[in-house]
Amino acid sequence: MVKERARILVVGGGYVGMYTALRLQRRLKRELLRGDAEITVVTPDPYMTYQPFLPEAAAGAISPRHVVVPLRRVLGGCRVVAGEVKSVDHAHRTAVLATLATEEKGGTEHLAYDELVLAPGSVARTLPVPGLADHGIGFKTVEEAIGLRNHVIEQMDIASSTRDPAIRDAALTFVFVGGGYAGVEALGELEDMARYAARYYHNIRPEDMKWILVEASDRILPEVGEEMGRYTVTELRRRNIQVLLRTRLESCADRVAVLSDGQRFPTRTVVWTAGVKPHPLLAAADLPLDGRGRVRCTAELTVEGTEHAWAAGDAAAVPDVTAAEPGKETAPNAQHAVRQAKVLGDNIAHALRGEPLETYAHRYVGSVASLGLHQGVAQVYGRRLKGYPAWFMHRAYHLSRVPTVNRKARVLAEWLLAGLFKREIVSLGSLEHPRAEFELAAGGKHPLDPDTDPKGSS
Repeated sequence: MVKERARILVVGGGYVGMYTALRLQRRLKRELLRGDAEITVVTPDPYMTYQPFLPEAAAGAISPRHVVVPLRRVLGGCRVVAGEVKSVDHAHRTAVLATLATEEKGGTEHLAYDELVLAPGSVARTLPVPGLADHGIGFKTVEEAIGLRNHVIEQMDIASSTRDPAIRDAALTFVFVGGGYAGVEALGELEDMARYAARYYHNIRPEDMKWILVEASDRILPEVGEEMGRYTVTELRRRNIQVLLRTRLESCADRVAVLSDGQRFPTRTVVWTAGVKPHPLLAAADLPLDGRGRVRCTAELTVEGTEHAWAAGDAAAVPDVTAAEPGKETAPNAQHAVRQAKVLGDNIAHALRGEPLETYAHRYVGSVASLGLHQGVAQVYGRRLKGYPAWFMHRAYHLSRVPTVNRKARVLAEWLLAGLFKREIVSLGSLEHPRAEFELAAGGKHPLDPDTDPKGSS
């Protein structure tokens, strides 16, 4: 039994937030029923996005609904609040919260707590590149993934319906910035999808499209090792994808991608996946941060030098006790986040009951990456795989990790059906503006009118 009533605030509904709340919900089941404990999860979206499936959702292999997990269904014993924590005053155990209701009134509300779990995750790390804010497309959310799919098919429609070679060339040029997991997998899946879709256009051939990957370092996919990274470059180039290493995006103003090597590509598609940075909330909390802006933590996932505060995942600098060299920290990836969440939930329950805490220790197993249908790379337990075996391992691993049996069954069913039937190549870009036709009929302006939406894809 807990020593005293505890109000637990979980900030964030991603990997760490959802799995920590789920673990607490199970470990504190009796306390929750008696009212001795209360768990509140504050997250901007009331669902958890399984990000490894975003590339396949963008390619149409998985339905967007099956990439997300509704938190209210999974966390039945918790209070889920759709909102955003703006700041944290841990000295007084209060958080400033903004929800849709408070925004309508133009204010915020204060939420008191006894135990704090900081798991807001990360946000895209952007650079002051001219034109990026106006024309760049991110790839961290399911909305961005589906929007990018619609955008790519829309560009093919534009190219097919114009006789202007400049417009056609810009529409069929796709620039991806960042050679990590997100950039390489998104590029591989979308190029594969677009190459398949080209067979249904009478005047577009796969070789008409330009796919360009821009990476500032001298290698891509560092997580799978140097050898598999070189193989990935070779495989992408074999598919006529330009892989430009040691190259940066200098500008994308006026829909022209200007690279540091002097090349210029007129394009209507610039996808930015060049890394992430800690969530801005961390800077608005009175907790110790490291040089990279992450919360300094102990191996027990407590905030260093602070009582009743916990953190894990992308937002936390967690010591790697399995590393040979001292001072090394765990990598900010899903593999560590899910496992840290379990230890974090257990340790909060231990702390409430006056029991000793556990140490987080997990040796990194390896990485897998998909490069499109039946193509992939992997390095697991020191063994290297490529091609179909790596692609199959990628699907099997992530199918085993996606939360809930419901999601596993739906994703597996979609994969099986995709093997029996042809791909869908329909763009539903109008979903992003569901009131467009009605507003136009009612005498208003279309939401993609250049005067009202200069950043529209059309």
